[in-house]
Amino acid sequence: MTSSTSPPGSRRDDAAAPAPAPADGPGAPTNVAAVRTADGRPGTGQNAPGAAASGNGAATGPTDDPLALANQLCFSLSVASRMVVQSYRPVLDPLGLTHPQYLVMLALWDSQPRTVKDLGEQLMQDSATLSPLLKRLEARGYLTRERDPRNERALAVSLTGKGRELRERAMAVPTRMMDRLDVSRDQVHLLNEGMHRLISAAQALGPDAEQGRAQDPCDE
Repeated sequence: MTSSTSPPGSRRDDAAAPAPAPADGPGAPTNVAAVRTADGRPGTGQNAPGAAASGNGAATGPTDDPLALANQLCFSLSVASRMVVQSYRPVLDPLGLTHPQYLVMLALWDSQPRTVKDLGEQLMQDSATLSPLLKRLEARGYLTRERDPRNERALAVSLTGKGRELRERAMAVPTRMMDRLDVSRDQVHLLNEGMHRLISAAQALGPDAEQGRAQDPCDE
């Protein structure tokens, strides 16, 4: 990730007129990205998630109201997560993987064999969520689950030859997703850094922040 493109939201010419709105009609792209006003202040596109509606139905940008939906980080994160995960589907379908299964395979391509507990800690999934994913991947011949010889109470997860071969087919997924989402490698790096800081801050809050693991809306 060494390209020198500007981070998301930056503009080459602050004096340039705002980009025209996309055409209406089926299949027209939804403007979910923040835009900037003529004086350089952040604004929100008409179709941006959480944009408030005026009395005549027209959307307005964020306000100083601390409870305005468009100002809520939790809302933006929730919508972004749901939409990005959905956008992976046509890329992962040829591999026969759902997005949660893809994450499990990524973790195993990084390192294996691994215990179920170790996988759960890296993926931030509890065993009740992770075990069905492993069972389905095992049924498809991508991995095996056997008793860990170093600890008979633990299950060791290992890739099969078929699972290792799948990695070669998955090599194109990151580049295809960057193209689909119109982001560069540098932008992905910056976004990941920000997300990792948020994850660390949430984890530091203690056990209450961990209770939602089993109810991840992106799990399949």
